[in-house]
Amino acid sequence: QVQLVESGGGLVQTGGSLRLSCAASGSIFGINSMGWYRQAPGKQRELVAVIIAGGSTNYADSVKGRFTISRDNAKNTIYLQMNSLKSEDTAVYYCRFVRGFTVNWGQGTQVTVSS
Repeated sequence: QVQLVESGGGLVQTGGSLRLSCAASGSIFGINSMGWYRQAPGKQRELVAVIIAGGSTNYADSVKGRFTISRDNAKNTIYLQMNSLKSEDTAVYYCRFVRGFTVNWGQGTQVTVSS
């Protein structure tokens, strides 16, 4: 079982930047994908960005050009660099690791963008 712990959320002004981290404990051997999702109040959880095992990435259209997902295999950690933040980016951000049919979620970290 992989345990995921997010950090790096907080309050930032419009146009600012934040970097989220998701550290995995336990073996991540065989992880198929690692990604970030978010859920705003009253809305469904949505994909923000994902890294597939081979290294390719995919982003939601709303964050392309502003957010960057990356990983540090030595630290079993993925990151989400968020630039040019907008009020509509306000949400709880979750990381998710998938291995086969097993899906692990972190506890979430709040990102609030104030205008």
